[in-house]
Amino acid sequence: MLELAILGFLRDRPLHGYDLRKRVAALMGHVRPVADGTLYPAIKRMAGAGWVTRKDEPGAAAAPRRTLYLSGPGRAELERRLREPGELDISDENRWFVLLAFLRHLDDPGAQAAVLRRRLAFLEEPTSFFYDDGDRPMAAEEFADPFRRGLLTIAHATSEAELGWLRATVEQLTSGVGGSSWRGSGAPS
Repeated sequence: MLELAILGFLRDRPLHGYDLRKRVAALMGHVRPVADGTLYPAIKRMAGAGWVTRKDEPGAAAAPRRTLYLSGPGRAELERRLREPGELDISDENRWFVLLAFLRHLDDPGAQAAVLRRRLAFLEEPTSFFYDDGDRPMAAEEFADPFRRGLLTIAHATSEAELGWLRATVEQLTSGVGGSSWRGSGAPS
């Protein structure tokens, strides 16, 4: 998840380490805080793999600043991760959001739609946080406990909103509506 976020933000544009850390923290920090002890070793590994290059540039004050750039192999790795996300990237909401934040960098609407279809299939499977003794998913209205009822009500509403968005976006991607105008801005034009 961290490497995908780094690759994605550097695909957007070259960044200084501090700026990259701020962006990564804004995207996924509410889930997992992004400490220097996590970010910089990941950058070092990625530089060792040839995905990221570093260049010292003059700083605004006196000290030079190290700018990070996405290399050709890094771009290919980002595209591979976007095109072929793991099951956890599809099923885990936090990992899904990181993937979704950069899916526009996959320049193939058919491949984008294929990823969205995988999420759609996952969400269409009947599931619940709670099951009765017969392993039947329980609905919100079955709970006297207002907190579990609230949890299921919120989860259902969120799921329905996402299902609607997924269906509409897959339709747009596969019918050619929107397509290339989404690249770059991240939003339909």
